[in-house]
Amino acid sequence: MTLTRDQLAARVALELEDGQYVNLGIGMPTLVPNFVPDDVHVVLHSENGILGVGPYPFEGEEDPDLINAGKETVTILPGASFFDSSMSFGMIRGQHLDVAVLGAMQVNPRGDLANWLIPGKMVNGMGGAMDLVHGAKRVIIMMEHVARDGSPKLVAECTLPLTGRACVDRVVTDLAVIDVTPDGFTLRETAPGVTVDDVLAATEAPLTLPDAVPDMALS
Repeated sequence: MTLTRDQLAARVALELEDGQYVNLGIGMPTLVPNFVPDDVHVVLHSENGILGVGPYPFEGEEDPDLINAGKETVTILPGASFFDSSMSFGMIRGQHLDVAVLGAMQVNPRGDLANWLIPGKMVNGMGGAMDLVHGAKRVIIMMEHVARDGSPKLVAECTLPLTGRACVDRVVTDLAVIDVTPDGFTLRETAPGVTVDDVLAATEAPLTLPDAVPDMALS
């Protein structure tokens, strides 16, 4: 009954507003542009130095000189610009990005985020995540509700190394939409066919339940 990755991307796309400057993390967040409504125009930023990232190229049309921060080949849109890493991170640290959409391994009720390292496993590095979570005006986490081994990702306390403290605003998972509030996690929506009890069973941390919890809209 959980959302597919495309359905999850469609729900996250509804969080974006016309005119916003948006950074998308590697992995699932890169699916989001496929589902941005036609009447919403956002400018995609890649921290390796592109503003105006376009869709993925068709097979055979890849330009090896056009890559994003995840080392994937991309296209650019009319009006796109290129710059060095110092300027790119100046944009991030100067809070010129409206939204960052990132994956996560763990989030706790204070909005602490762990998303860059699992001890004992190979990683490519933290990338720009530590800057993005405190530089972007809004941080949205896009993830599966539980890890591959079934363990909760919404936890009472993060046990993995932190990317940032008190930085997450909203979590959108394949089961639910959950906000980080001064009182902790608050359930806002459930995926179609998913019950509140399903979400509670998959969530380790305490979860505040409003009087009514609507189904997610996916378009």
